[in-house]
Amino acid sequence: MKSSREKEKENDRCISSHMQTLHRRLLHALNLGTRHFDEKTNRWNWQCANIEVQKNVLRSIGAFLDSLSGDARAARHAIVKESVADSILGALLWILQCKSEALLSMASNVAVKLVSSIPNSLLQLHMLDLVYCLSSLLSSHQVEVATPCAIALNLVISNLSATSEKAVMEALNETETSIRIVRNIKFFAEDAKKIEYFKEMTLLLSAILWRWPPSRFSVGNDVILMKGLANIHTRTESSIKIALLKLYTSLALCDSVARKLIEDGEGFPQMVVQAMGKSNPHAVQIEGFRLAQCLLRSQENCLEVVGLCGEALVDAIICGMKETGLSSKKIGNNHGSLSVEACQLALITRWAGDHHINFWKQGIDRILLNLLIENIQDQLSEPVLSLEKQISMAKEGLKANYHLGLRSYLWDILGWLTIHCGENLNPYTHGSKLCINLLITCACLSFVDTLEKWCRICQKDIDDHFQSEPVSRAVLMMIHSPCNTISSYARFLLLDALEVKGLSCLKSLIHTLDYTSSLESYGSFDKLQLVINLIGLTCLSSLPEYQSCIIESKGIKAIVLLVKRCLSNDIHVERRNFTPHLHTTFQERSCCCMDKEDWEGSNVLLFYSLLGLSEILRQCDLLQDNSQQYSREVTNIRAQLVSKLHEICSGNSFSPGVRWYVLYILTYFGFYGFPNELAKRIGKSLNKEEYSDMRLVVANGVSVSVHGVILAVRCPSLLPPQLLPSMKNSEKVTDKFVRETMREVQLSSHVDYEALVLLLEYVYLGCLHAGEETVKKLKILAKRCKLQHLLQMLYRQRPKWGTPFPSFNLTPSLGSAGSCFSDAILEAKSNKLVGWTCNICSDTVPHMHVHKVILQSGCDYLQGLFRSGMRESHSQVIKVDISWEALIKLVQWFYSDELPNPPSGCLWDNMDDEEKLFNLQPYVELCWLAEFWILENIQEACWDVIMSCLDSSSQLPIKIIKMAYNHSLWKLVDVAANLMAPSYRQLQNSGDSIFPQDDS
Repeated sequence: MKSSREKEKENDRCISSHMQTLHRRLLHALNLGTRHFDEKTNRWNWQCANIEVQKNVLRSIGAFLDSLSGDARAARHAIVKESVADSILGALLWILQCKSEALLSMASNVAVKLVSSIPNSLLQLHMLDLVYCLSSLLSSHQVEVATPCAIALNLVISNLSATSEKAVMEALNETETSIRIVRNIKFFAEDAKKIEYFKEMTLLLSAILWRWPPSRFSVGNDVILMKGLANIHTRTESSIKIALLKLYTSLALCDSVARKLIEDGEGFPQMVVQAMGKSNPHAVQIEGFRLAQCLLRSQENCLEVVGLCGEALVDAIICGMKETGLSSKKIGNNHGSLSVEACQLALITRWAGDHHINFWKQGIDRILLNLLIENIQDQLSEPVLSLEKQISMAKEGLKANYHLGLRSYLWDILGWLTIHCGENLNPYTHGSKLCINLLITCACLSFVDTLEKWCRICQKDIDDHFQSEPVSRAVLMMIHSPCNTISSYARFLLLDALEVKGLSCLKSLIHTLDYTSSLESYGSFDKLQLVINLIGLTCLSSLPEYQSCIIESKGIKAIVLLVKRCLSNDIHVERRNFTPHLHTTFQERSCCCMDKEDWEGSNVLLFYSLLGLSEILRQCDLLQDNSQQYSREVTNIRAQLVSKLHEICSGNSFSPGVRWYVLYILTYFGFYGFPNELAKRIGKSLNKEEYSDMRLVVANGVSVSVHGVILAVRCPSLLPPQLLPSMKNSEKVTDKFVRETMREVQLSSHVDYEALVLLLEYVYLGCLHAGEETVKKLKILAKRCKLQHLLQMLYRQRPKWGTPFPSFNLTPSLGSAGSCFSDAILEAKSNKLVGWTCNICSDTVPHMHVHKVILQSGCDYLQGLFRSGMRESHSQVIKVDISWEALIKLVQWFYSDELPNPPSGCLWDNMDDEEKLFNLQPYVELCWLAEFWILENIQEACWDVIMSCLDSSSQLPIKIIKMAYNHSLWKLVDVAANLMAPSYRQLQNSGDSIFPQDDS
């Protein structure tokens, strides 16, 4: 340890004699001013009104700071710390606040030197004063003043610590800095002198918006500003391009702005793609890639851009991935950043779409192989290589650790590319068979190596554990690829690689999985080990050679235990916890981005457990070698798991992937279909005469009563052709509802009655239960009725990765599909809407043509009304005392079991109180109606919406109280009043009346 005296000597050596001389001159100049004590800040401040003294001080400060430039050690010396805190900052602030036009340019340039030479920690004491001062000068008419002030502020913001960021950004918001900058940019005139001004203002605005989400929406929706920025797109200067791209990236962190930028047409996406092009300097390309990543954070945005310029987008990504230092093991700074950004953007392959075809056409297989194995193209002179040669090349190439930092990206990209192949996309058609096979070989060899490391308990010395999950996942995706060539080749190579140690590895894996799954608590390493072992067991279970070992070693038992623990919330594992390459600053900084959950769900352990269980059941069902033991295992699963699995697929709280695999597993227990809450309600009307308008008659004369509106949406093939909706010639239905009381439809003699009953169970209830023999009959009928999702279940086809989960949605019946079956009208309050017309009748009062069978299934009040025999029960028009906006939401809930949400995020935050009230009013009305009609679910949903929005404005609770008071919603009045209570005195003084005055 060095003594304090030794440290002082070492510090003194950091200060040159020239620097000490400049420091003495600085102190002498400062002494020409005076000091006064500021009681507000409790600090001594420097001041001097003499311009010549101020000029001398600025020169001295500038010279002293110049001597510190580039010397980090000198900048932290004791005399520097003392000078900055006590003298330099105080003097500079005084001179800036004097706003002498003769000195402002010099002072603002000194401010740039100060914040670029001195660490932010030394400026902390006067940081806010400096921010207030610099921001006030941004509106200066002198470009020579405003430009360096923008540079200095940008430097301050860019170097902010997490602890000081909030205070500084609030200060900038208080001074309306972003508004000033926007004004400056809007009135910017393109001349050589002001190009630098535009660049620095744009960079500063970008830095502010990056850290201050509330300003993004208003800036992004400034039409004049956005048009002005669009006019700058043609500028060729790299510095201007970088500034523009940075600003767009900060704006696109707001999803509402990102959508607007994309929807404005092809121009903007094409500009982004051009920025990523190889004709630009690397710095411009990198900013282009970052903007693209920010824009394409969601599947919706990605597919929109792919539709506009997908081929050019993929071409830019491929070129970016090529730009790595191909002859070097280490990636240089510029090339490395570019390749990482390109690989990051290439993760748009996680969504299926036309861009996959473009990737294969552009030779993504060769690019990935080039990044995995150094100089691989030199070794591919022969068009065909033996398996032994391919394995040898892969092993040698992987050992070299070429571009190791990119491996996780490469495995993920490869996995997504293979899982989204299919009948319409065979990679071998577009890519090189040898390259694709070598990629599969590399992945399988790396995966086997990973398994051997991770299948042992307490294996804590794995260096490359961040690559373990991506490569394991990639092999899993290859095995489950819809492309049979990829799937079979991956299984073949995996079996070959496991030939020697496969069984011992599998037993160790199951043993470790069994042990780890029973732990009471989990560290990050334990969770990763669970994931790797689960993926390993799933992959090995796809190989028939290991099936008996898995059953005998109680592999199913371990997986069932994991599923149960995941469902009990004992274990929750998010993929991002051990995949740092997926972490981006965009996720941390983004606002109002309603990120949809990944298809696999947030708990990947649950997903992989279900996937593993489904694979074991599938293989056992195919082989039936150990039928007795298999039956015992299945019985065990039925007892422990089936009821829990039914709960998963009935609700909406789990991801589509989890629900798909739950349903797939349930097919092995005789359950087929997609149960949900709306189907349970509608299912009560199955084979009931009430509200039915059709009978389906089979060959032996037996009939089943059905409802045309349900069949029209769920199974139109069962309807007579004349009742099928024709979009080309949709005649309006008259107000008299001319229709037959009951139609009889004679079905073909080939239709089996038992199969028909089961099919109708699926149509009404969304699911059915049947034995294997009945399923054979049902397959024929389902095929004729073109029920593809049911057929997928009946044939036990694996779920296709990324496929949306089917919804039980009857809203199409509100259009042409169900108009001829309508037997009731819901009419809103009699307020005519400008331009409102009905597509079915000529009535001008806002209304909706609906169906009693659907309404009564979700509302006991309406069910009683329709059955009461009173005048209202015979009337076809039901007047509902709510607004048209509320009626739309009510009907949406009846037909889909979903209540539309109001606008959210930045869109909501930037509404005024009247707009917010207009959007919340329908939910207040529905809360009132729900009490009257006894709709507990819709009342709860409306209550949740209102509560989530109530505190978004200080005035909103007052307005809600008035509205709730008029509807006698006393609970809502009470909650809103409690929320408003802290500001009640202030509101009372302002004269705002909360409750109506009693005239008496």
